[in-house]
Parts: sequence; C-alpha cells; structure tokens
Amino acid sequence: MSHKAGYVNLIGRPNAGKSTLMNQLVGERLSIITPKAQTTRHRIRGIVNEEDFQIVFSDTPGMLEPKYALQESMMTFVKESLKDADVLLMIIDITDPHLTFLGFETGINAMEIPLLIALNKIDMSNQADLEKTMERVKKVFPKGEVYPVSALHVFGLDLLNKRIRELLPEAPPYFDKDALTDRPMRFFASEIIRERILENYQKEIPYSVEVEIETYKEEEKLVRIAAVIYVSRKSQKGILIGHKGERLKKVGTEARKLMEEFIGNKVFLELFVKVDEDWRNKSNRLKAFGYKS
Repeated sequence: MSHKAGYVNLIGRPNAGKSTLMNQLVGERLSIITPKAQTTRHRIRGIVNEEDFQIVFSDTPGMLEPKYALQESMMTFVKESLKDADVLLMIIDITDPHLTFLGFETGINAMEIPLLIALNKIDMSNQADLEKTMERVKKVFPKGEVYPVSALHVFGLDLLNKRIRELLPEAPPYFDKDALTDRPMRFFASEIIRERILENYQKEIPYSVEVEIETYKEEEKLVRIAAVIYVSRKSQKGILIGHKGERLKKVGTEARKLMEEFIGNKVFLELFVKVDEDWRNKSNRLKAFGYKS
C-alpha cells in the first residue's frame, strides 16, 4: 500500500483564525488562541497520522509589517513556510474589510505547489458578502481553491481536510507515526504561560513579554516547572506581579491547570519575573529565545 506525507503550511493575517483552524485540523490544542493579534510568535508543527498518510500542519505568525526585530524574526518563519510546503493553506478572515496581503501575494502566486484558501468566520457573514469576497480573492490568487469555513464551529472542515489528503504527495513519513508535534513539552509550557498573560493583561504587557522555562523535571507523579517571565521595563514588572502578587498568582494557577490537562500529570509551577530592557530588539536575546536572526 502506498503512503502519502507532506507539509501543509498555514499562513494569514493576524486574527484570521489560523491557530483555531490548526488545532481543529490536528485534533489537539497545540497553538495558543486569544482574541489578540500576534498571538503566534513561533512556527508550530502538528502531526496527523493514519496508516496510509502523515500530514505535518505548520502554524506560523500572522503576516504583518515588522516594527521591531522580534517581528522581523517572526516574518522569517512565514517566509520559510513558503519554501518547504507541499500544500499552502491560506486563512482569510471574511470579516476583514481590507484584504491586504503585504506583498506576499507575489511570492505565493509564483509557487508551483497547490494553494488552498480557507475563507474563515463565515458564521459572521452572509451569502452576498461571501460571494463578493470569493470574487476578490480569486482575482488576487487565480490558482487558489477557495473553501468557506468556520474554524470555531467546525463548519466546512471535512471538505477542506479531504482535499488536503488528496493533494499529499507519495512519500514516507517525516516523523515517527506516534508523534504529535516536533516541539518539546517545555515549549508548550512556555506558550501556555504566555497565553494566560495575553488573556489577563492589557495590550502593553503581553507584547513586551517572553517566557523561558528554566527547569522542567518529570517525576513519577509530578512535573516540576520553573519559568522566568521577561518584561521590557521595570514598570511592567510591577503591573505583571500585581498587588501582593495576586495577578501573577492568578496567571500561575490558570497556567498550571492547563498544563496538567495537556501533560496528563500533576504540575508544580513556579513563576519569576525579570526585566530585560528592550529584549525585542536584541539579536542575542532573540536567538536565546528561539527566534531567527
């Protein structure tokens, strides 16, 4: 029996719903999801295995105009995803009135691989607007196959999934057949903490935060995790910790519960906050945090 395998790389503007769609396609909560833009900073792969195929879904940061070194690094993940994809899956928010693609359309249209376009959030639109958007999108991406979907409500994903499997090239699996992702558990621990910060604080704090797992120790009935939350300014440290540490304690409690669900074991979590001024523009710090130079 022949075997199919391939990389299906997801791209789109911030808030298009990439992470929600990625999690639905993989069947696991790998990419963090919040209402805020720029939630995804790294490239995250989720692997779907069946006896005769393996799909490596790859979530990327949202396409944007970089304003500092961190965002420039984030865009390298997007550009890389255009180079190693077997199928490119673009997610477009149907409620976005601008439908701008920041010049990425030139490179996408020049690619020889299949292009699938998921028009997401159709539950927030109507038939007339859907038809207008489909027409606009087909003019920009004439080779793209358009699929109206709602990632949140799992509508239209069966057809999209079916088409993805049809387009996979014949190849042996790239990863072990029992693999779910190529990222270690400590990466997801840091992402869960960052997600809770995104949800619990106003805009200034989350985008100045990076999380580093200092220790991740697995015991028989407990996983011990110590994490450092870096902020850009001293004032942000006080806001993050809150009065008598109450705000940080809330973040830690929420993160611990999500980690226990994800890891499948009890978690003892310690959080520390440190100031690293302007880390988002320091190449050595970005490299240490796993970003591209």
